[in-house]
Amino acid sequence: MKRSVVAVVAVLALSACSSDDADNLAFQDVPADQLYNEALVLMDDGDYRAAIVKFRELDRLHPYTEYARRSMVNLAFAYYSTGRYEEAINTAQRFLALYPGNKDAAYAHYIIGNSYFRQIPTVERDQETTQKALAAMDELVRNYPDSEYATDARRKIQITRDQLAGKEMEVGRYYLQRDDYVAAINRFRVVVEQYQQTRHVEEALFRLTEAYYSLGVIPEAQTAAAVLGHNFPDSRWYKDAYSLLKKGGYEPSENEKSWISRAFDSFSVRSIL
Repeated sequence: MKRSVVAVVAVLALSACSSDDADNLAFQDVPADQLYNEALVLMDDGDYRAAIVKFRELDRLHPYTEYARRSMVNLAFAYYSTGRYEEAINTAQRFLALYPGNKDAAYAHYIIGNSYFRQIPTVERDQETTQKALAAMDELVRNYPDSEYATDARRKIQITRDQLAGKEMEVGRYYLQRDDYVAAINRFRVVVEQYQQTRHVEEALFRLTEAYYSLGVIPEAQTAAAVLGHNFPDSRWYKDAYSLLKKGGYEPSENEKSWISRAFDSFSVRSIL
């Protein structure tokens, strides 16, 4: 009985090896250019999974060739197209490590940025992936400002920054509702200082007015309202800030020494989502 079991296991092992060897041999004598062109045809047909197999075999059988170099960035895109984002990122990063000055470097950065971008979670969750998407897109724009990918990267930078500002606002509101005004102010301050060109900055200034007013720090509340009114005079948030101060007999009044005023010294309103 024991011999039979061993024999069966041995047969299965040999079958597995034979199958793997057969798969490898299927590509063994295929020239690099043929593998590459066949993979491109598969990609054009939308069969990314089959293209991935050929690109990987090309890299295995013909490493460090011109076709292997070309296939690597296409492999990264194929991974991205099938939702295998971590593999797309790793492959694109490997390409950049091997060929940092290549003409496709901007494209590799774009694949990395989009792979992170497609994984951005809802605002309620941790935003580490959003930070990585922002960093990748920012690196692309900084290093390749005139590339064909730069315009879309700039648009996605604005979206990621808005997402990160939204996360700060969500946490700030949480603290505000629990009368933890100092913690709330710290969150709204991040929005005012780091994310002024997002749609959240108006509400952040109102919430600062509200939090400082609740603490009895009236000059800062007046400054937040004044800065809000100066930059966004038609905002509903300014109307709310003005009404809040009027209830206590105060009006918006800017203190130029306030951190809020200093934060806006170099800020000119350009494009708010």
